Amino acid sequence: MERASYRELRDLSSLEALVSAIGERNMTPGWIRRQKPFLYPEMRSAFVPAHWRYAEARAAMQAAGRLIGTDLAERRNFVLRNPAPGNDYATLRTLVSAYQSILPGEKARSHRHAPHALRVILESRGSYSIVDGDKHPMETGDIVLTPGWSWHGHGHEGSEQAYWFDGLDIPLNLLLEPMFFEEHPLGFEPVRRVTQDSPMRFTWSDTQKRLEGAAADAYFGRSIEVPAPAMPTITLKVHAWPAGWRNRPYRHSVNTVYVAMQGEGRSAIGEQTFGWSFGDTLAVPAWNRVEHHATSDSVLFSMSD
Repeated sequence: MERASYRELRDLSSLEALVSAIGERNMTPGWIRRQKPFLYPEMRSAFVPAHWRYAEARAAMQAAGRLIGTDLAERRNFVLRNPAPGNDYATLRTLVSAYQSILPGEKARSHRHAPHALRVILESRGSYSIVDGDKHPMETGDIVLTPGWSWHGHGHEGSEQAYWFDGLDIPLNLLLEPMFFEEHPLGFEPVRRVTQDSPMRFTWSDTQKRLEGAAADAYFGRSIEVPAPAMPTITLKVHAWPAGWRNRPYRHSVNTVYVAMQGEGRSAIGEQTFGWSFGDTLAVPAWNRVEHHATSDSVLFSMSD
C-alpha cells in the first residue's frame, strides 16, 4: 500500500487519518495521553530501597573462591541487583555495585572501560591494584579509584582472602550509550612504578585524619569529599556519625549507595527500615525520605550521581 503524498497528507480529512499517516513515518503526536507519561509533577524512581549484608556476601565469596578461579571469572564478584521489578543488573538507575574477592597468589587480568570505577577495601592485607602502570596497595579501609579508560588489574601477595566493595557508573554509561571495553593485549598490564602514594589511592589513616577536622551538618554528619576530578559523573564522600547520632530527615534528587566502613546503626529509607553493620550496603533511590541513626561510632562511604 502506497503512502500518502505530500498533498494528500495536507488534505487529510480526519484526525484519525492524520495520526495514522504520521505513524507510518515514525512520528507520534505529542498531545496524546500515554500509558507511561514522560512528564509528571514530581520526581519518582522505579528503583526501591535495598540492603545487602556483607556477612552473607562474604560467606558466598568464600564459596566462590573454592568453586571458580580467575581463569574462568575475570572478576570474582557478586553484583548487587536492585529488586525493583524488571531490573536484572543495576543497583540504582545510574549506579551499579558489587562485592569482589581475590585469593592469595591470584591475579586478575587487566582491562579498561568507559565507565568509571572505584573500590572500598573491606578486608585486605597484601592485595594490590595496578592502574595505568602504577602498582599500589589495597589495604583495609582504602578507597581506590579507576577513572574511565584507565587500564587496571589486581593481585594478592598476602596470606588471607581479600574482600572489597566495587562501585561503577555502568548504568549511566549504558543510558548515554558511549560504552567501550578492551582487554589488555598482554593479559596483565606491566608494572612501570611501585608506589604507596598513588593519586588513585586514599588510605584509611588519611580518611580518618580528614574526618577529625571536618565540619558537620544536621543531614549528613561530619563529611569529607573524596576528590575524583577524573570521574565527574560520581560524587564520593565519607561520613562520620558518633554513637547516638540521628540526622535531620531529608530527601533529594540524588541516587546514593552507602557502605558501612565502621560501626552499626539503622536507616529508614522510604517505607523501609534496615539495620546495618560493617561492610553492609544500602541503596537509596532518589526522592525517598532518608533518616539515619548510628547506634555505635560509625563511618560510612557514599557514592552518588
